[in-house]
Amino acid sequence: MSDRAVLVTGAAGFIGFHVAQRLLSAGREVVGLDIVNNYYDPRLKEARLDILKRHSNFNFVKLDLADRGMMKSLFAQHRFPIVIHLAAQAGVRYSLENPHAYIDANVEGFTNVLEGCRHNACKHLLFASSSSVYGANTKLPFSAQDNVDHPISLYAASKKANELMAHTYSHLYRLPATGLRFFTVYGPWGRPDMAMFIFAKAILSGTPIKLFNHGNMRRDFTFVEDVTEAIVRLIDCPPQGNPNWSGDAPDPASSAAPWKIYNIGNNNPEDIMRVVSLLEKNFGRTATKEMLPMQPGDVPATYADIEDLARDIGFRPATTIEDGIERFAKWYREYHKV
Repeated sequence: MSDRAVLVTGAAGFIGFHVAQRLLSAGREVVGLDIVNNYYDPRLKEARLDILKRHSNFNFVKLDLADRGMMKSLFAQHRFPIVIHLAAQAGVRYSLENPHAYIDANVEGFTNVLEGCRHNACKHLLFASSSSVYGANTKLPFSAQDNVDHPISLYAASKKANELMAHTYSHLYRLPATGLRFFTVYGPWGRPDMAMFIFAKAILSGTPIKLFNHGNMRRDFTFVEDVTEAIVRLIDCPPQGNPNWSGDAPDPASSAAPWKIYNIGNNNPEDIMRVVSLLEKNFGRTATKEMLPMQPGDVPATYADIEDLARDIGFRPATTIEDGIERFAKWYREYHKV
């Protein structure tokens, strides 16, 4: 590997896999880091890695983000100019059962990433945040300019912490850092713990779909290729610092330091019931529906304001929910040999 390799953490994960594949196809050298844990079926992660390993310019490193010594060595060896940090302990519901996993991966692990970037002249750190940071906010669409001080899950709190930690490093060490608040990403090679996958599995097996808040949920479903496109465009746009930023009226999404936060969403929330009906249509089956009350840590609606993204990199998502679900269902059938 040359010293021009891009580090993609979470390369065996859903978004990380797509981003690494896109970079490799464009001729970039990629070091992919992942622990390949069993939070969900490791066979799916291994299958993603098998595709990435077909590229001669891909180098896989199996490593725990929380391993301070090994992380330090990795960064010192490669001195990555670009770091795309997508590895995390994901999931709102799991954070109610296993809080320590979120501190280990999302706080301790992220500290090791920041330290690696700081000491090895990283030119741009892009890192995953989440729409869950909006927590108890009710004003829609969610704007990166809104205050996000009321998280309602430890997962959300850990992602908010990442944004604050990155800002500190940007302020102290002039590390250019871009935070990416993802909104309900779906598509081929998706995560089994997310709604689209859970619904597909239930429809095909004839088991009931659990619909929380009695089905009255809206999500800003964002197709994974649109997310990948936004990330790839942002790589070469490191934040410079906002010259108009003022501590008298602080903008939560920018800073005098080279730090910026973006929503990565579809800007078009969909009713969960419509998503279920599109899946039913694509699989040619009718779902059995179980209506349940709202779950702790959940929110009734997400909806991203993406004007900043449109202004700064000319990005607007291109995939309709109909097209996206059709492509997801096609992949799901092929992967599971349905």
